[in-house]
Amino acid sequence: MSLENNTTEENKKSLNFIELMVEKDLKEGRNNGRVQTRFPPEPNGYLHIGHAKAIYIDFGIAQKYGGICNLRFDDTNPVKEDVEYVDSIMEDIKWLGFEWANIYYASDYFQQLWDFAIQLIKDGKAYIDEQTADEIAKQKGTPTVPGTHSPFRNRPIQESLELFEKMNTGEIAEGAMVLRAKIDMASSNMHMRDPIIYRIIDIPHHRTGTKWKAYPMYDFAHGQSDFFEGVTHSLCTLEFEVHRPLYDWFLDQLVTGSYRPRQTEFNRLGLTYTVMSKRLLLQLVQEKLVSGWDDPRMVTLSGMRRRGYTSAAIRSFIDKIGYTKYDGINDYSLLEHSVREDLNKHTTRVSGVIDPIKLIITNYPEDKVEEMETINNPEDESMGSRKIKFTRELWIERDDFMENAPRKYFRLTPGNEVRLKSAYIVKCTGFKADEEGNVVEVYAEYDEQTRSGMPESGRKVKGTIHWVSVPHSLDVEVRLYDRLFTVEDPMADKEKSFKDFLNPDSLIVKQNSKVEEYLKDAKPLDSFQFQRIGYFNVDKDSTPEHMVFNRTVALKDSWKKQNS
Repeated sequence: MSLENNTTEENKKSLNFIELMVEKDLKEGRNNGRVQTRFPPEPNGYLHIGHAKAIYIDFGIAQKYGGICNLRFDDTNPVKEDVEYVDSIMEDIKWLGFEWANIYYASDYFQQLWDFAIQLIKDGKAYIDEQTADEIAKQKGTPTVPGTHSPFRNRPIQESLELFEKMNTGEIAEGAMVLRAKIDMASSNMHMRDPIIYRIIDIPHHRTGTKWKAYPMYDFAHGQSDFFEGVTHSLCTLEFEVHRPLYDWFLDQLVTGSYRPRQTEFNRLGLTYTVMSKRLLLQLVQEKLVSGWDDPRMVTLSGMRRRGYTSAAIRSFIDKIGYTKYDGINDYSLLEHSVREDLNKHTTRVSGVIDPIKLIITNYPEDKVEEMETINNPEDESMGSRKIKFTRELWIERDDFMENAPRKYFRLTPGNEVRLKSAYIVKCTGFKADEEGNVVEVYAEYDEQTRSGMPESGRKVKGTIHWVSVPHSLDVEVRLYDRLFTVEDPMADKEKSFKDFLNPDSLIVKQNSKVEEYLKDAKPLDSFQFQRIGYFNVDKDSTPEHMVFNRTVALKDSWKKQNS
């Protein structure tokens, strides 16, 4: 691929440090000018937005520089892995707009990894250790105190080979022994102090069954799998930076030719008002604090998709925060801004009334039905317009009427005028309340000379409210989602559990909401803007008889104002 001829607008933008590295490698002919990346998730949970950042760089780099990106499942721990997670990961990658060149599994390389481990033992660079996990941990020392050698470090090579075989036959119990690489117990990098590279797990694997009982550790499988596949650029998040010397040490023992993968790290995606650990997300699911992995309050990609977030919005958000060599926490409001920015461009504007009360226009003919013209999306003329029904009885938001209103309240209150969007100016003449004082009906009169599009004789009104015709409305359930936690960092207080900061108002369900009949054929994941309220989409729980709408995001960011 000729870099000089690549003159797309995307490449005219400033390059991040990873792109600069790849371009330098291509110019120097490293690895014969190839670009090959991989996305290597462990199938032990659902992907979250942090994984999306990795997906965009892994697949994006390959796409931009004419290379390939493989999907490789890191299935080296059968205790936590499941086919369900494999399927969900593939669905999420496709939703983000990418297609892998090949699908691989770390388990594809179990035999090659095993053979490599045997070679390390034969070369005197690995040994079987029979100490307990606690003993090994204590023996490793501290970052400022060197470790001490295992009493098994100089075990005869043949003895280690025989025990290694027994680790995989079932003759040795879990935890009784491990295989450790023999590197440097005095290294300043703790990962280089004779790391464990194989342990026993006596649980059937979802792909290999009971063939293996000795399984490679991630640090041992990672770099070698990259090498076996032909990966040129192994892109990882910053927590793997301290693992890189070990990654390189293993490759030093394996590589014989000019080809060699290289690990490069970038910053993780941190987000306020969330937890990003798969372990904590799993805890939320298992303890039924959320409805599942795809609960719309979760930061999983399946949860965000269900809530109505778009892949384009997520990509825009990741582009805004960029790729650097230092970690930071990003404000959730920036993600919501990206969602609004995208949905604003292509969603149809509709009327939805979340908390309805009835407005009766007393001087409007009882049987009259008018069709009012409304624009589907003022941001996109190509989306055209449609007709909505206007009648004597309308649903309006409860918040759009107040009996005793303050001076700057410009909606309905006795004696005040407002415009009904796309319809008429009406003047409030009174209301009716039930025995408990709750307003159930509001009364108004309309001026037939003020229909939208007609001259208004100089009359000006400061308020405009939306509405839905009573006889032309649908009864729907609306789920108002908000941030799952009440504090920016639920893990900051070491005296409390992150669960202590769960937001009790993260889901409010409205069972008696009203929407215009235009939405009767809407399908799950279809998105709309409810005028003056926010962006909503159809939930997967919807049926033709009972439609359910999720609030994707409010029209404006009111969170900081409420919580400041």
